[in-house]
Amino acid sequence: MEMVMRLASERPVVIFSKNSCCICHTIKTLFCGFGVNPAVHEIDEIPRGREMEHALSGLGCSPTVPAVFIGGELIGGTNQVMSLHLNQSLIPMLKRAGALWL
Repeated sequence: MEMVMRLASERPVVIFSKNSCCICHTIKTLFCGFGVNPAVHEIDEIPRGREMEHALSGLGCSPTVPAVFIGGELIGGTNQVMSLHLNQSLIPMLKRAGALWL
């Protein structure tokens, strides 16, 4: 869990993803469409990916991907991100984290 939290705090937006997951692709596209440059960790392509997936599960991510962190804080998965976006809270959150300037 320590490794996930360390990675999650290295950039304003961090996404844990799987390359084979179409929902993960959608979330990454959403953030890039806003002009955000998230750090993306494809846990199905890195050596300690299973360990990271287990840690994400321990943090309450279900399913484990996509898992989005903004400003080092776990936001959650697709449902949580889309809820924030629909209630117009996501952009201000990204600005506070320093991921957006406009």
